[in-house]
Amino acid sequence: MMANVGDRLLVHGHVVGQADRQAEIIEVRGAEGAPPYLVRFPDGHESLVYPGPDAIIEPAS
Repeated sequence: MMANVGDRLLVHGHVVGQADRQAEIIEVRGAEGAPPYLVRFPDGHESLVYPGPDAIIEPAS
């Protein structure tokens, strides 16, 4: 998984009724776009994320 600052991280809900979560990648801490990523969720919360198989990267438009 490779990402750039400004891309969006989409984590699919894995429990019935759980919504997908989106976050903006604000810092890439791995080498050459690899995880971990510092992300900011729409509510302003920031977190360091190591995305699993339930996550995809959406390139910035």
